[in-house]
Amino acid sequence: MKTILRMTGLQHAELRRHLFPGDGCEAVAVAICGRRTGTDKHILTVRKIKLIPYEECRERTPVRVTWSTESLIPLLDEASKTGEAILKIHSHPGWYPKFSETDDKADSELFESVYGWTDDDVPHASCVMLPDGKMFGRIIKPDGEFEPLSVIAIAGDDIHFWYSDDDFTEVPEFARRHAQAFGVGTVNILRRLSVAVVGCSGTGSPVIEMLGRLGVGRLVIIDPDKIEEKNLNRILNATLEDVRRGEFKVNVLARAVRLMGTETEVLPIAGNLYDAETVKTVAECDVLIGCMDSVDGRHLLNKLAVFYSIPYFDIGVKLIADGKGGVEQICGTVHYLQPDRSSLFSRRTYTMEQFTAASLKRANPKEYEKQREEKYIVGVQEDRPAVISVNMQFASLGINELLARLHNFRDDGNENFATIRFSLTQMQFYYEPEDEPCRMFARHIGRGDVSPLLEMSELSETSGVEKGEATEK
Repeated sequence: MKTILRMTGLQHAELRRHLFPGDGCEAVAVAICGRRTGTDKHILTVRKIKLIPYEECRERTPVRVTWSTESLIPLLDEASKTGEAILKIHSHPGWYPKFSETDDKADSELFESVYGWTDDDVPHASCVMLPDGKMFGRIIKPDGEFEPLSVIAIAGDDIHFWYSDDDFTEVPEFARRHAQAFGVGTVNILRRLSVAVVGCSGTGSPVIEMLGRLGVGRLVIIDPDKIEEKNLNRILNATLEDVRRGEFKVNVLARAVRLMGTETEVLPIAGNLYDAETVKTVAECDVLIGCMDSVDGRHLLNKLAVFYSIPYFDIGVKLIADGKGGVEQICGTVHYLQPDRSSLFSRRTYTMEQFTAASLKRANPKEYEKQREEKYIVGVQEDRPAVISVNMQFASLGINELLARLHNFRDDGNENFATIRFSLTQMQFYYEPEDEPCRMFARHIGRGDVSPLLEMSELSETSGVEKGEATEK
């Protein structure tokens, strides 16, 4: 089973400041982590950090730190009640790139006590940070055995994935030009990534096409709808025969990815995101990309990204028709959302009234229509004009934003580009830095699995939305 540690960019920066105060001596911190336990992955998500004060350390040298574990007791109490994990992090200011014998002894003693206190058999973890911020780590099993963390993921202004092994040594022929542009390291990260794309129509279709041809390791693609004739103007690889056969969008796109020959594994889910099993599957992905118009879907995906500490890219396109056969405005936006920073809601992408309306329309269409007619609720915007050239423009902008976060090629860095807007009408780019953290989502950072999932009653079991067969025909 793969073991993964996730944290946010702000959490990583807080740890780095504390672990390297400038005196050349080791320092230590501990954290409580939420969990996501899947069939082949165990994921730890940092929720709360406790920095061990330097004055509480009995010894701090360039090669050793000895500290009182008394301050750990409140965290152990909390973890034992919630079923969460304990993470210890300390520094190696001398750049020693592995755990020392002193570290082995200290971890064995500490985590024997941790398991005794928490009385469970799920893994806890220990990590080391080097002066450049890079980390490596391991889980400690109940029997005291050490096992390397498969990957440590940081969702910050830059996205980092630090792996415990180096499986890829040769770039495949199809990816050689990618390596020239973005480096072999970025290509190898892409080949390991699992990416969830929610929404497989006008924007999602070219996003999936690009990810497949970039050689992403695994794609989870989600959409409940079948191909219709009106979709043929913008869904890549869709045909009139697919319409006649009643094919699901996800099956058509999965077929195309498999035929590329880039070895990308693809899991199509012909269903709604508001489904417990789908949420669990998406929570195990490394990156989320939203290509939805629905307010409730975007809200859910943003919330999921916060709970499970996953970087989230949201791509939106807007064509405003003038009602006379023309267009008043053609524009779009790419949002990059970090788990503990601003959200789509705090960026005023939607209001709670719009969210309430969209949720009611999905859950109870008859009641929605009744309340809309009686003016108790705002209406949900129906289908808008969609043009393949416009959708592909913003899909490409979104994928390049992902690549920029993995391989920072910008002159000015990534911190100023939380939101990128582009108007084809005015031919102008607008960009905005991060805003204040979202107060609505702040308490959910890194919580992982809770019951019900995401603290949403409709996810306590499958949502009841009919799901199609997501298999090849």
